[in-house]
Amino acid sequence: MSETPTEIVEDPTMQTPPVAKEGSYPHDQRFLNRVIEGAILAHSEALSIDRLFALFDEDKRPTRKQIMDTLMGIRDGQHDRGFVLKEVASGWRFEVCDDLAPWVNRLWDERPQKYSRALLETLSLIAYRQPLTRGDIEDVRGVAVSSNIIKTLSEREWIKVVGHRDVPGRPALYATTRQFLDYFGLKSLEQLPSLAELQDIDTISAKLDVADKPSSEILGLNGSKNRAKIEQEEPAQEEPDDQQQQEQHLDPDIA
Repeated sequence: MSETPTEIVEDPTMQTPPVAKEGSYPHDQRFLNRVIEGAILAHSEALSIDRLFALFDEDKRPTRKQIMDTLMGIRDGQHDRGFVLKEVASGWRFEVCDDLAPWVNRLWDERPQKYSRALLETLSLIAYRQPLTRGDIEDVRGVAVSSNIIKTLSEREWIKVVGHRDVPGRPALYATTRQFLDYFGLKSLEQLPSLAELQDIDTISAKLDVADKPSSEILGLNGSKNRAKIEQEEPAQEEPDDQQQQEQHLDPDIA
């Protein structure tokens, strides 16, 4: 007795994704999800709402609100995935989940260089007390700031000169940049951990070997791979006692 072939019934929930065609944007949420996900995945940097908005033909563009709602939907629908959609200062990007770092880091044979205690203290002071001068940093730390540290932070575009203090010599005023926020996965400075949440760096140094720990652990941030050079401190130099009493004049292009 021959068996009757089993009839294959298609699952109505399994639908073929819409095919993307240039210039024919259908107002379909699944299609919009795919375009935005593909663009963010393909781009090496975070994408802003304006950049995503410009991807579509002018007469067939979704609204900025639709794009924002789509981003929020993608972000909130990624539970139990190995990556997340995150908004940083420059826009939106995909990031590997922090708890997967021990496994994902094995893809790279070379261990990233870590940051020195002096560089971390300098960067932290600028981040929390900006804008301030090199002399301000030296007054707090009690030692001179190495020119190599300022050079390293500037070359990595984590700090920049935003003005000059109106005192003899007109020392430069430093502040953090958008790139600093992006690197540490922050949307704004308001997302920095409060000072009460941070341990004293001296206490941390007693517990940890700073040269073998990522800066994100020292600063209390979820940062990316750390590759900055480790710099050495220079002998302390004296600064004018009344330097911090003077008025600060900032350039108009402060970010």
